[in-house]
Amino acid sequence: MKLENQTRVQEFLLLGFPTFMEFQILLFIIFLIVYILTLLENIVIIMLIRMNKQLHKPMYFFLSHLSFLETWYISVTVPKLLVNLVTKNKSISYEGCMAQLYFFISLVCTECVLLAVMAYDRYVAICNPLRYPVIMTAQFCLHLAVGSWLTGFLISMLKVFFISCLNFCGPNTINHFFCDISPLLNLSCTDRTVAEMVDFVFALIILIIPLSVNIGSYVCIIVTILHIPTTQGKKKAFSTCASHLTVVMIFFSATLFMYARPKRIHSFDLNKLVSVVYTIVTPMLNPCIYCLRNQDVKEALKKVFL
Repeated sequence: MKLENQTRVQEFLLLGFPTFMEFQILLFIIFLIVYILTLLENIVIIMLIRMNKQLHKPMYFFLSHLSFLETWYISVTVPKLLVNLVTKNKSISYEGCMAQLYFFISLVCTECVLLAVMAYDRYVAICNPLRYPVIMTAQFCLHLAVGSWLTGFLISMLKVFFISCLNFCGPNTINHFFCDISPLLNLSCTDRTVAEMVDFVFALIILIIPLSVNIGSYVCIIVTILHIPTTQGKKKAFSTCASHLTVVMIFFSATLFMYARPKRIHSFDLNKLVSVVYTIVTPMLNPCIYCLRNQDVKEALKKVFL
């Protein structure tokens, strides 16, 4: 009866980075530059892969999906952050918050699966090179890519459904720069045990299984590389997967810290700093990592811009 008399929160306030105005303007400029740069980098990679026939390979097909994902990934959170940095009104509607949460988690989950698919591609290319064209056909690659997107969006639907079933009666201030799981769970005025458990279990599934695929693939890759007789052959083999391995290490270290643990946590300042790394910095760095560490991409860039 008490819950029926409570008023449901209609909007949330995103606290963001509370500081003096001059510093907020500086943050606005920095995040705006990073956002524009990230969009440009990923669009260039997508167009480069589409235009260059030498890059019409499974490895770059998956890379184009990753770049497409990250253009939306950063666009889910940063535009609202930029608006909040220069305006006094930092509110977001309840529906808008749940939508932002859903698309953000969906893209994170999709990236987890997609990185595992990319690791499997490298495993087949290095450990079974003769069977690579037979296994990694265009149709199979398409199925893997579509499966990555569907898995991410379906799992997120379940996670967000249980969070949306919670009651939020106030306070309505989210100590974050976007609607994330931990801050929302801490604002609930009803029992959140089931929502926390569902979220924790699915977080483990969507993180541990793809991470295991990555680890298993790279163990096999490293063993195969060590058996290559020439140093040049070892370098050539490792160069094809070094960029992906770097991206995997950065992404999973941050996401495991944030999501593979119970969500009723209170170190929000640390959470915000880690969130900046994997929501803003990582999407900006990934295209650079792939361009600097991949000879095919560098050669394609030279043909276009030189």
